[in-house]
Amino acid sequence: MSEGHYPPPGWAPPPEARPGGGFLPPPRPGQVPPPGYPAYAGVAPASPWGAAPPPVAIPGMLGAAHKPGAMPLRPLGLGDLYDAAFKTIRFNPGATVGPAVLVATVAMSIPVIVTAILGYAVGLGLDPATDPTVGDPSSAVFTTTAVMVAALGPFAASALGGLLSALGVLLVTGMIAHVTRAAAVGRRLTLGQAWAATRGKRWRLLGLALLLFVLTLGLIASWIGSFFLLDVLGVPGVLLGLYGILSFFGFLVVLAWFWIRVYYLPVPALMLEDVGVFRAIGRGYRLTSRHFWRTFGIALLTWIVTQVAQSVIGIPLGIAAGFVGADLSPTDAMMALVVAQSVSSIAATAFTAPFASAVSSLQYLDLRMRKESLDVRLMAEAGLTGV
Repeated sequence: MSEGHYPPPGWAPPPEARPGGGFLPPPRPGQVPPPGYPAYAGVAPASPWGAAPPPVAIPGMLGAAHKPGAMPLRPLGLGDLYDAAFKTIRFNPGATVGPAVLVATVAMSIPVIVTAILGYAVGLGLDPATDPTVGDPSSAVFTTTAVMVAALGPFAASALGGLLSALGVLLVTGMIAHVTRAAAVGRRLTLGQAWAATRGKRWRLLGLALLLFVLTLGLIASWIGSFFLLDVLGVPGVLLGLYGILSFFGFLVVLAWFWIRVYYLPVPALMLEDVGVFRAIGRGYRLTSRHFWRTFGIALLTWIVTQVAQSVIGIPLGIAAGFVGADLSPTDAMMALVVAQSVSSIAATAFTAPFASAVSSLQYLDLRMRKESLDVRLMAEAGLTGV
């Protein structure tokens, strides 16, 4: 057989016997087969002869064909999770980093504005040398109040900004759950699309956060309350101290169990499934069943990474603010400190919030692929199978 008679790669029609003996030779590339020639099962009748059929993904097979987006559509390892988290952020910055920076900037502008108003507009400074009321007995009460307001006002405003930032990051977490789900099948969401995807779930998300906060506060209050109960019962101080040491480690174990089984996965479950607040908690509880240690290890490592990142970002800014404030008046020094803390919080939120949210959402998808064959559905959605 001459070289021109070889079929293209991947083409292998079954032989068919001639009426007079022998077998039909394979056609040349581009040649129209004669009538009655066996058709290749993977080629549509309208396709040119010899065209290779589209690849069909096989569930469970590893390879690039099963990575249409940021992650391979199979159970994920630690490297897969972190790689997919960074890719999700990198290819969707407008829907991940963008809203995180936005909410942090709006929230942390509050302490800056309050400090500026107290220190400059109203004139409540911390410098007695520049305070005209100092030395006037009739204004002693006012002076004391003014100093307290000037000293505590920025810290109270920072606490309020931190609370608002936490609420904003909660909404960002819900958006990133949708962004991660779309990135898994190779789709990219804009900021508007990610925000629209949370419609109908935002109040549930706030309710879920409030419920989880109350449950966490209840655990802490129960542990602290046990000390008061033992003290009322007259337990000796030595035994009370021993109980404190042992119960502390036991409380950490309970807190870790609560974090993973109850607290960690309800947000992506609430956002990506048609469930309410309590069913979302139940979904997280069931998905982490028999996968506690793996989920805990990845979550703990992610928390450590984000804490280190916050320190790397925040410590230099704090040191710089301290050096700058050494040569300033107390009011200007306070202003520099608040500005440094706000900038540090914004920069840290820009990295840690999208990364931590993406990792938790990816762990949710990973557990569903392991326990519910979600990878098969994602393959079909990505067009890899005909399921």
